[in-house]
Amino acid sequence: MQEKMSLNSKIPINNSVSLGNDDEPINLFYPLIVLAKNKRRIIFMPIVAALLAVGFTLLMPNKYTATVQILPPQSQSGASAMLGQLGALGGVAGGALGLKNSADVYLGMLSSRTLQDRLIERFKLREIYETKTATDTRKALTAASKIAMSKTGLIVLEYEDKNPKFAADLTNAYVEELQKMTQIFAVTEASQRRLFFEKQLQQAKQSLADAEIALKQVQEKTGLIQLDGQAEAIIRSAADFKAQIAAKEVQLGAMRTFATSNNPNYQKLEKELSGLHAQLAKIETGMNRGKGDISVSTSNVPEVGLEYVRRVRDVKYSEAIFEMLAKQFELAKIDEAKEGSILQVMDYAVVPDKKSSPGRMAIVLSVFFLFAFFMVVLAFVREIFISIDVDPENNIQIKALRDALKWKS
Repeated sequence: MQEKMSLNSKIPINNSVSLGNDDEPINLFYPLIVLAKNKRRIIFMPIVAALLAVGFTLLMPNKYTATVQILPPQSQSGASAMLGQLGALGGVAGGALGLKNSADVYLGMLSSRTLQDRLIERFKLREIYETKTATDTRKALTAASKIAMSKTGLIVLEYEDKNPKFAADLTNAYVEELQKMTQIFAVTEASQRRLFFEKQLQQAKQSLADAEIALKQVQEKTGLIQLDGQAEAIIRSAADFKAQIAAKEVQLGAMRTFATSNNPNYQKLEKELSGLHAQLAKIETGMNRGKGDISVSTSNVPEVGLEYVRRVRDVKYSEAIFEMLAKQFELAKIDEAKEGSILQVMDYAVVPDKKSSPGRMAIVLSVFFLFAFFMVVLAFVREIFISIDVDPENNIQIKALRDALKWKS
C-alpha cells in the first residue's frame, strides 16, 4: 500500500482501494479530509453571503402583478350572403377579405408600438420610468409586461409594478386600448367588409360626380337637355317657321301685284319675313347655344343626341353602382356593430393583495448554495496547487510544460 501524508496535516492517508495491478490506488478519505481541513470557509463564507443577500433583498421594493384574461374570437361571422348579388365584384371582395382572425392578431396588437405609445401618453410613463427617450420607455413597459397565450386558449396579460393599484389600472388600460384599436382597424370579417365597401363607395361617389359634371358640360355645350322631347320640339319649331315664311312669301307676292316697295304694309311684311328667316337660321345653326337658349342645330341633332345619350348612360351606370355599394356598406356596418363585442374579457385586473417579487427566500438559498459549491471547489483547487508546489517531480513537469509552450524563434 502506498502511504501519503498531507502537507498541512500529519494524518496519514493510507486507506485506498486498488482498481487492478496497473492502476493507481484511489483514496476514499481524501475528499473528506480536504473538506474537513476547509470546513470553516465552506460553512461560514456561504452563511456570510446569505446574510448579505438577506440585507440586499430587504432593500428591494415589493412588486405586485396584476393579471387580465381575454377570450379571443373563436369563429368568424358568416354574414356575407349579400356578396353574391355583386357577381364579379363580390368575388373580389371575398378574396380581399380572406384573412381569418386569430388570437395572434390580438397578441400582435397588444405588443404594437401604437398601443404602447397610447399607454405611455395616458399614464405619463416617461416620468414614472424616468427615461429620456420614447424607445427606452417602450423597453421599460415591455419588460414590465408579459403577454402570452395560455394552454386554455385565453390571452393572459400581466403587468408588474411597485404600486398595486397602478398595476391593475394599467393592465385594464391595455384592454381598453385594444378595444379602441379593434374599432379603428379592420380586424373582424364584418369590419373588413365595411372597410372594403367604404373605399369602393368613395370611388363610386367620385365617379358619379365626374359623370354628372360631364353631362352638364355636354348640356351647356350643345344646349340639349332632354333628347326625345327637345329634339321633337326643335324640329316642330323649324317646321312652323318654314310654314310661316311660306305664308309670308305668298302674301308678299300677292302684294307686289298691287303695291310698290314704298308701301308701308309691304315694308312691314318684308321685315316680318326677314325676322322669320333669321329665327329659322338660328334654329338650324344653333347660333344662340350657350346664351340661355336651349335650341340645338337641326343638322347636329343626331350627333349631339349620340353624345348626350352616352353621358346620360354614364350617369345612370354610376348611380346604379353607387346605390348598390351604399346598400352593401350599410349591411356591413350593421354586421360590424353585431360583432363589436366579440372581444370578451374573462377576468379584469384587480388590485393584487400579495407581492409577486422579489422572492427573498429563493434568492438567499440560491446565494448560500452557490457560495457553498464555490468554496468546495476552491478547497480542492487550493489542495491541488499545494501538492504541486511540494512535489519536486511536479515542479520539473511544470517547467517542462512552460518550456514547451514558449514560441521558438
